[in-house]
Amino acid sequence: MKTICLVAICLALAPHVRAAGFETARVKVTIAGAEAPFWILQSKTGPAALDVSPPVFSIDGARHTAVLVDVREIAAPVTLPNGTVEYRYQGRFRDDPSLSLELDFRAAADNPVVRFAYKLKSSRERRLTKPVGSDDLTYLAASLKPFPRVTEVRLSEFLAQVHSYTLQEYPLAPREFDNGLAPMGPILAASDGRRSVLIAYEHGSQVPDAFLQFRLAPDHMVRLAAAKANYLTGQTLGPGHDYETIWFDAAAVEGDETALRAAFRDFVLRRLALHNESRKPYIYYNTWNFQERNKHWNGKPYLESMNEVRMLAEIDVAHRMGIDVFVLDTGWYEKTGDWRVSSSRFPRGLGPIKRKLDGYGMKLGLWFDPTAAAQSSAAYRDHPGDVMSWRGHRSDPKPIWETEPSYRMCLVSGHADVFADELIRAYRELGVTYFKWDAVAQYGCDSADHGHGDAAVTAEERAQSYAFQLPRQMARIAEKLEAACPEAIVDFDVTESGRAFGLGFLSAGKYFLINNGPYYQNYDVPIDPDKDNWNLFFHKGPARTWIARTPLDYDNWIPSSLFLTHYLPDDPYDSQIVNIASLILGQNGIWGDLPRVSSEGVELFGHLLGLYKQVRDDMTASSPVTSGAVSGASEVHEKIATGSGRGAIVLFSTAAGPVTYVSAGRPNQAFTATQGVTVKFDASGRAVLRAAFDKPGAAIVFFGAK
Repeated sequence: MKTICLVAICLALAPHVRAAGFETARVKVTIAGAEAPFWILQSKTGPAALDVSPPVFSIDGARHTAVLVDVREIAAPVTLPNGTVEYRYQGRFRDDPSLSLELDFRAAADNPVVRFAYKLKSSRERRLTKPVGSDDLTYLAASLKPFPRVTEVRLSEFLAQVHSYTLQEYPLAPREFDNGLAPMGPILAASDGRRSVLIAYEHGSQVPDAFLQFRLAPDHMVRLAAAKANYLTGQTLGPGHDYETIWFDAAAVEGDETALRAAFRDFVLRRLALHNESRKPYIYYNTWNFQERNKHWNGKPYLESMNEVRMLAEIDVAHRMGIDVFVLDTGWYEKTGDWRVSSSRFPRGLGPIKRKLDGYGMKLGLWFDPTAAAQSSAAYRDHPGDVMSWRGHRSDPKPIWETEPSYRMCLVSGHADVFADELIRAYRELGVTYFKWDAVAQYGCDSADHGHGDAAVTAEERAQSYAFQLPRQMARIAEKLEAACPEAIVDFDVTESGRAFGLGFLSAGKYFLINNGPYYQNYDVPIDPDKDNWNLFFHKGPARTWIARTPLDYDNWIPSSLFLTHYLPDDPYDSQIVNIASLILGQNGIWGDLPRVSSEGVELFGHLLGLYKQVRDDMTASSPVTSGAVSGASEVHEKIATGSGRGAIVLFSTAAGPVTYVSAGRPNQAFTATQGVTVKFDASGRAVLRAAFDKPGAAIVFFGAK
């Protein structure tokens, strides 16, 4: 009611301001264009609302607040491939009619999260400026005073202990507002227990390397502002030179933080990306683990096993195990940059591979290094100016996984489209639909000849601009590919630190989260890095699964299907059941030496993954319920869909003895359980599970699967 009254007062005091906006079944957006409010997001199912203040830009040394007049719709609403509707508006700056702002909103009828972005325009040439030497740009401001509980949600905190990015939630106390802290986010959630709101930005970088910040102020005020590199010093603004912001997210939800998490999770699953193939819970196999074993255990080259005979044998086993996507990792290609099939390793090309996969109903995946171009490749020969440089020195060519030495190419240059076009060609000629991207570090180029600054700005600013633009360029490349190939899945390898991790790339793809977990160096174990295998958690058994399950906290906010992690298929049963129980929680990856897995082991995978496939869509859509610590004596994961009751409950134990668990949801009463588990239903329909562990292990109960 207060929000509605505020809008009415603003319009009464400023009759030249004409409110615009739209509404869905869940929310209403009112664009007043005023300083308070600029626009308002209201829940249509209760009093939750978020008042958003206008952006503030530094232009020609002066700050310009986007208080608008003549706000109007500039295009008819358009329904996008993911079911969201795009609404576009524009208004002139009240104090400077030569400036205008375009507002782009995307919203779905069934979700309370709204995406939005701004485009700043000028009818005459001007400059974006940094009067004090740093970015001077505020994207929005809001008062969170009605919401006493405020939480920063970090997505990109890299934990050395597990050698992985992890999700961390940090409650923000009043003292942190009083002292002007600037958390990085990228999500800020606020609630009073009955209603909740959210502000987020779609970018990516590792904590604490912030490109944007939520700047806190007393009385629970927050400003989302640029921290560095959001624009260049003196960047041109004028005809043909609009300034386009990154995308932001806002939500107003009835309920507490649990309801807010569920709403945002559903948004990421179904409404964030234009094409949702990457969201589907396929089961993936990747050849890399055996290539790595072959190197370190058998003393052979990484690419020794990358050949037609071995791949066809692996595909046969993968099919029996229930694999959906078969990925050839590094070595399938002749050389980087041109990405043609190796004639020495695959004399008949990938035709026999693709035909066998098609016969089994499996998809083909291939490994790519987006920034690599071999010395003799057309990608380098035709575009030598796109090579990365650092402190005036061009990158030197280096071998890429036992293939021809390659240059590092800048992705904020023309090379981005060269690479995108190669992916589209690979889709059309080879039939590949899964694209794994590896080895893309956030920093690496400060050239004055690309698209991230010229000689008028410092090398440091050019380097930071490259890092800021990188996740945007990666998402753009993926979107270009997906426009040509809607069934494409792009997976960005973030198994090392220093990569652009955040919501930005999730708008187009997914993440390859964990390789083998920590190296020996993470634990200060002395080894000879030139001779010894660095991987600590590389063997069968439960230890590696503890590492791999640790980041499952993401599943509260972002579906675990977007964080591919591979588990091991090796015999015996005790290891296999723990790995299967882990992977069906959504990370959905398998790798290893498939031809050496026993027929009993292959049958076990085929049977249990067949049950999983019956309920995996329900599990993917379900928010997790967990009990106990990872690797504890009693660790339980519940993924049961509301309504259908379909899904699974997985129990782990690292000690002998019983584990009892009562479900939070009401599962479907048709169930299938692994050995040693009994299931009963109480009077309210909840499942009561009792697992008898005579030694450490895992147990699974599928509900609604036959």
